[in-house]
Amino acid sequence: MKLLGIDEAGRGSVLGPLVVCGVAVEEDRIKYLERLGLKDSKKVAPKKRVSLSRKIKRIAQCHTVHITAQDIDNLRARNVNLNEIEKLAINRIISESTPDTCFIDSMDVKPERLTHELETIHPPLRVVAEHKADDRYPIVSAASIVAKVERDRAIQIIKKTYENVGSGYPSDPRTIEFLKIITKESPEELPDFIRRSWATVEKMQG
Repeated sequence: MKLLGIDEAGRGSVLGPLVVCGVAVEEDRIKYLERLGLKDSKKVAPKKRVSLSRKIKRIAQCHTVHITAQDIDNLRARNVNLNEIEKLAINRIISESTPDTCFIDSMDVKPERLTHELETIHPPLRVVAEHKADDRYPIVSAASIVAKVERDRAIQIIKKTYENVGSGYPSDPRTIEFLKIITKESPEELPDFIRRSWATVEKMQG
């Protein structure tokens, strides 16, 4: 039986992509993931995440979807909300990996609603959608770690051109300072890695 864990990185960021990752493994190999002592990527140091990501990829199949800032803005302009955007990636990952059971860190406030929707789209798939699933299930922790490493790499590429962008999150003072400067200097030509549809950016543009 094939198991799949899905999680994301960069959902609330104002810069860079939303990265959704699926980690698929046969049930008899899940023990190898468990031995890595995995947990939510936010609780793992950056260097350790990179090391764990390499080990995870040796054990399991990884399916990663990068949704760019431009894609997010274009979809939101068509009234597609962030949950629906993330579900586009989730459905693609499920279709590519064809699991028997899928564990997901639910973005829906009602996990049972997400479970029903995905099981309806992908029968006879069994879905376990829970909040904080990345703390409960090693296969979701694995997806969280791989997604975070991929997301960090995307931010590092941005930093090669724009050094002081910070983490990309609105809670980061460095990110806010970068946005203040760039929206003042080039209000009509913002870099394509900025999510223009975010309220943080819209307020700065007046």
